[in-house]
Amino acid sequence: MARNHARPLSPHLQVWKWKIHFFVSIFNRMMGAGLATVGVALFTWWLVALSSGPAAYESFITCITSPLGLIFPIGLSFAFFFHLCAGLRHFVMDAGAGFELNVNRSWAWATLAVAALLTALLWLTIFARMI
Repeated sequence: MARNHARPLSPHLQVWKWKIHFFVSIFNRMMGAGLATVGVALFTWWLVALSSGPAAYESFITCITSPLGLIFPIGLSFAFFFHLCAGLRHFVMDAGAGFELNVNRSWAWATLAVAALLTALLWLTIFARMI
């Protein structure tokens, strides 16, 4: 029996239409990788600056609190909150609930919204204390 190689042998990303729950699942993996790589790099930089003396630590603080430098801690906090919310979503799904399409879609939107809200609340609190 000859195979028709024009058709995909299994579903691929090109076959499926991008829906919110599909995006959130993939984005969760990306956020985990970002937390692991960028988070560890910034944490290492902070530890090295802290152990290198006041001048090195002041240089770190100047860089990380600059407008461009704030992208990293704000992005990492969003990644943390998103990964946390997506983990809770997957925990519920692992328990056997939330597989209905409308429920799954609602949880996916809620994951994005709650992560954004928690990030905004965290940084509004931080900026309010700086004033």
